[in-house]
Amino acid sequence: MKDKNILLTVAYDGTNYFGWQKQDNVKTIQGEMEKALSQLFKENITIRGASRTDTGVHALSQLALLKHKTNIPIERLPLAINSFLNNKEIVITNAIYVDEDFHPQNSVYKKTYQYKIYNAPFLNPLLRNYTEFVHKPLNIEKMQQATKYFLGEHNFKAFCASGSMAKTTIRTIYDLKIDNKDNIITIEITGNGFLYNMVRIIAGTLIDIGHNKKQPEDIKNIILCEDRQKAGKTASACGLTLYKIYFNN
Repeated sequence: MKDKNILLTVAYDGTNYFGWQKQDNVKTIQGEMEKALSQLFKENITIRGASRTDTGVHALSQLALLKHKTNIPIERLPLAINSFLNNKEIVITNAIYVDEDFHPQNSVYKKTYQYKIYNAPFLNPLLRNYTEFVHKPLNIEKMQQATKYFLGEHNFKAFCASGSMAKTTIRTIYDLKIDNKDNIITIEITGNGFLYNMVRIIAGTLIDIGHNKKQPEDIKNIILCEDRQKAGKTASACGLTLYKIYFNN
């Protein structure tokens, strides 16, 4: 029997994991999934993810490609895999068949991330693993004014951390919006791809604008100068969630 191409949608709390990618001697999302799949199918299984999330980063719709001859009905496969994960931190939420030539990176044409900030005088302990805590009031209006300068195709070298393996730092941002509800500020950004720590650096820069350390129009010059030192700090990993991945099949 020929292998089937199965695309899994994965949600996870990344707090206790060293990111997506499998590594030796540390717990990762990919590593735990492959362990569960190997136990389910009673053979060594490897999967390929659509996006590499870092240590402490969460996901609602990570994608992972599984190739296997399984006879488990596709609609029951998530339940079968979840029974072997069994830790409530990683959950398979969907499974579909995809074409033979589907590639988990090349078939993706855009991604949406959310970055959440808890902006209040005191930390909310229930949100500490899912938001960046900022106690000083942020000027939301100024942060919103800055969003338009990120839109479109630009060289985002100033918003890329060192150690990136990207062939080019040119990316396109399709949408960037900021909402504020119950002291939680949500930065939602959609683009054709993101550089190493790009969303977290954008979030850190927007925090600087919210604190009047930078002005909205400064974003134009930061992008043009291509200097990482001109942008803001890299915001904490815990506030970042891979929200949605769009793909062709």
